[in-house]
Amino acid sequence: MSTTKKLRETYNETQHKIVLYLNSGITKGKHYFKSKYIAKDLGLSPKEVGTNMAILAEICKELDIIRWSYSNSTTWMVTPRAI
Repeated sequence: MSTTKKLRETYNETQHKIVLYLNSGITKGKHYFKSKYIAKDLGLSPKEVGTNMAILAEICKELDIIRWSYSNSTTWMVTPRAI
């Protein structure tokens, strides 16, 4: 089963877009993401991103997602999860 198909079956549309965005950032060497910038890049509201990131922090098997800090927007630390 392809990775994209597995992601679509596991997450809703918004969560799927966020996981793909985070994976793309990680491959570029990023590990910290602000909700407001994710929202801007994906055309979502910061609140929508924050809500879905909190859900992903609990259910995402591919990534470790930790609420890192709040300074003008929630910052999330994201690292690949060892399987």
